[in-house]
Amino acid sequence: MLLVYEISGLELWLHSSNDNIATIQKPIEDSPWRSMLLLFFASVIVMPHMFHITFTENRDEHSLNVASWAFPLFLLVLSLAVPVLTWAGIKLNLPFSPEYYALGIGRALDKPWLTVVSFVGSLTAASGLIIVTTLALSSMILNHLVMPFWRPKANLDVDIYRALVRLKRLLISALIMTAYGFYLLFDSQHSLYSLGLVAFVGVLQLLPGALCVLYWPKANHYGFIAGLSAGCLIWLVTMLVPLMIDISLYNQSLVVYQNMLYDNWHRIVFLSLGANAGLVVVISLFTRMRPVEASAAAACQVESPTRSNRRIPIASSTYEFQEMLSKPLGSITAAKEVQKALCDLNMREDETRPHALRRLRERLEKNLSGLFGPTVSHGIVETFLPWDQQKDYVAQDIHFMESRLESYHSKLSGLAAELDSLRRYHRDTLDKLPLALFSVDANQEVMLWNQAMSKMTGIDASKVVGLNIRHLASPWNELLCQFSSLDNPHLHKHKLEVGGTQRYFSIHKAMVEAPASDTSGNISGNLSDNKVMLLEDRTENQMLENQLFHSERLASIGQLAAGVAHEIGNPITAIDSLAQELKILSDESDTREVASQMLDQTQRVTRIVQTLVSYAHSGQTRHEDSKSAVVSLKHCVDEAISLLQLSHKNSQVRFENLCHHDHLVAGDQQKIQQVLINLIANAVDASKANDKVSLHTAANAHTVTLTIEDQGHGIPPCIQDRLFEPFFTTKEAGKGTGLGLALTWNIIEEHFGSIRVESPVNKVLKTGTQFIISLPRYEAENHSANKNIDPATRESIASRPESMMEGEVL
Repeated sequence: MLLVYEISGLELWLHSSNDNIATIQKPIEDSPWRSMLLLFFASVIVMPHMFHITFTENRDEHSLNVASWAFPLFLLVLSLAVPVLTWAGIKLNLPFSPEYYALGIGRALDKPWLTVVSFVGSLTAASGLIIVTTLALSSMILNHLVMPFWRPKANLDVDIYRALVRLKRLLISALIMTAYGFYLLFDSQHSLYSLGLVAFVGVLQLLPGALCVLYWPKANHYGFIAGLSAGCLIWLVTMLVPLMIDISLYNQSLVVYQNMLYDNWHRIVFLSLGANAGLVVVISLFTRMRPVEASAAAACQVESPTRSNRRIPIASSTYEFQEMLSKPLGSITAAKEVQKALCDLNMREDETRPHALRRLRERLEKNLSGLFGPTVSHGIVETFLPWDQQKDYVAQDIHFMESRLESYHSKLSGLAAELDSLRRYHRDTLDKLPLALFSVDANQEVMLWNQAMSKMTGIDASKVVGLNIRHLASPWNELLCQFSSLDNPHLHKHKLEVGGTQRYFSIHKAMVEAPASDTSGNISGNLSDNKVMLLEDRTENQMLENQLFHSERLASIGQLAAGVAHEIGNPITAIDSLAQELKILSDESDTREVASQMLDQTQRVTRIVQTLVSYAHSGQTRHEDSKSAVVSLKHCVDEAISLLQLSHKNSQVRFENLCHHDHLVAGDQQKIQQVLINLIANAVDASKANDKVSLHTAANAHTVTLTIEDQGHGIPPCIQDRLFEPFFTTKEAGKGTGLGLALTWNIIEEHFGSIRVESPVNKVLKTGTQFIISLPRYEAENHSANKNIDPATRESIASRPESMMEGEVL
């Protein structure tokens, strides 16, 4: 309400004061208003406290964008009270200078509370200005004057952060005492307006350098120092020195000269500023920026638009960064700085990708520049985090360019926007291509890893982009490194073990020539070879080819078996006839026993040939051909071991038959023996010399369980579910058909049993495999009339105790 009243009173006063209106409307010709506006707007970036608030306290792009309009708006709102206070002072005829009108209004109106409020507000504003200004100046002095010559030593007993805080507090105290001494020097001889005017003109000499930093990259420190020296010299001679010396004590004519300078201060502003800016431009055009200066300038940028250095850091992980920085900073400070940089970049602690480590190095330099200044931080990083001189990163940093284009996507227009849309289209096309595609640069770093490649390998693109292919997870690193070094652009049906499963891949590659860039970021004429590779999973096709190959082999075996059966059938029939006749005509018991054995063996040969023919035609035996009989597992195991020990390799493995002779099953002895031969042969193949293969049985009233255990390398869990699939094998081509376990499964199923595998047996060493077979137990009372009993089994049954005939569990 008070402000509304004051503004309405100001309007009435203006309407009643024609002389004042005429003065306001009078055209401004030669007056200091231009210089005043320049000082007012330039103060936003050249005054130390303004610079600190605008830039130092706003490090990200979004905050700078907000500050670019919010801070000037704040200053505008503050200045709205100036016309009101000025009019109030003139209206009340206050006997004070205009800078004290805020205090004099309350006194003139006899309102002490208004005077107290104005005083507290002025004191608060002055205190805030002192605090912010001393903070800004202390940081500048610490980073640019103190740290280049001295910094705290890094050891476990010294906290660098605490030491820097103490040093900054000391500088703040020194600045406040210096300002107070400056006040005592003048002893209120000059008005606040005169002191402020001289200070503003002096600080204005920083304007050309600040504008060059923002808008003219070719400017350098030679031009800045020359221009600043010239401008400050003019300001010093014409404004500061006359203010500090009482010229009236020396010569009265100098007093006239001093008054003339004060009256023409606005001309001095443009004179000093013109000399300053002219020297900055001229000298910068004829001199070049030093590499250290360019690097320091890049470190101060929020986001560098280009990368001037494309080399690889010698530190290969974030842990090595921390270890190397422990020398200049101490272990605690180094750990904090590395963690802060990782957090700023949203990186993992186990990051090893070269392009990510380059970003981490740059971020560390930026963060350290806030502690020590750009010069000292650059020296620390260059000394203790050097580049690897043996490895130059000469390819374009595509990952960085992608991130920059993404950030500028909304700002592009015209042809640039169309090109960016085309880039996105091609990138998405490659990423969503249904074929596994990836590319590497000349340093074997992954630049592209599409979705199909991630699905095939199980490795996400975010984890491998920028990573050297030799650091990929096994077995992909070996495969890709080996193929990348080959001259042949194609590799067909390469066998690879992935997750314990044999898979087949075909790989194709093409060379892509890309322009290389030198260490300054310029495109050079040298060409670096990038590779684009296509990966195809040919496992299913290979399995179909293997099945076709095995089918052809089975057909050949069938033809061979039919021929063998035909050729063997005639002599076996003759032998069988002779044996029957010998058994009938002979009176000697030994002769009749031999004849019986001959008949048994001829029947066995006949059944083997029939089984071979049946299996060759269908791949499995037929249930209707099975004949149920009493089978002794111990006898079958002994016979299978005897057959397998004929091989030299099998003779080096120890066999242990712990099967109980009374554990009998109902089934086909020939087929059960075939099952045992298959399983024991597999156990031998997995075993080493002097390993043991043991077989033992356990039984209950209705089931006999046979366990075959080896001490071999075991079977990976990921392939155990596929062991009994037809044509599935882990053996090399030509050494296994993948049909043995499939046939075993069918035979066990024919006998109404079950088979399962457990591996590894030794959980510590991850070795050993057990095949556990369960078969129906032979029950004597239900088969008393059964004639199909093997002689060895019949002998075993006859020798059993009566208690075992009743199904007693052993």
